[in-house]
Amino acid sequence: MLDRDGPVPLYVQVAEVIQERITDGRLRTGEPVPSEAAMEAEFGIGRSTARNVARELRRRRLVHTVQGEGTFVGPVGVPLLKPTRALYVAIAEDIAGRVRRGELRPNRAIPSESALMRRYGVAKVTARQAIARLRDDGWVVTVPHRGVCVSDPKNWPT
Repeated sequence: MLDRDGPVPLYVQVAEVIQERITDGRLRTGEPVPSEAAMEAEFGIGRSTARNVARELRRRRLVHTVQGEGTFVGPVGVPLLKPTRALYVAIAEDIAGRVRRGELRPNRAIPSESALMRRYGVAKVTARQAIARLRDDGWVVTVPHRGVCVSDPKNWPT
């Protein structure tokens, strides 16, 4: 639990939590640390605080950042362990599963970009990629003045 009124800055407290995950093996060498968006969602912090967390972890020599790819556990040069599939694909598959199960019904709006960002702890671009994937696969359509809605079941992939 973060002490938002205490003398220790929030970014230092969050860095301690992530350092503990590295130390106890929940985050292994080469694995990505939580993204800024994921930290925002998990810890209820702002983007600049999340950036400071990564900076603090780098200062402690626990992680390194690869431009355009993220921040990873360990020193520069360690082999990076990347997910086997893109995160936006996993999000799209999760939403498609909710459509199949009837949790999201035809002609009804799916969760907004900002709701997807909060739920999955991802950046806006990842949420947009997931929606684009759903649209390309036929699960959703954009309805003027209503947003992105579940498409007619006859358009769903088989």
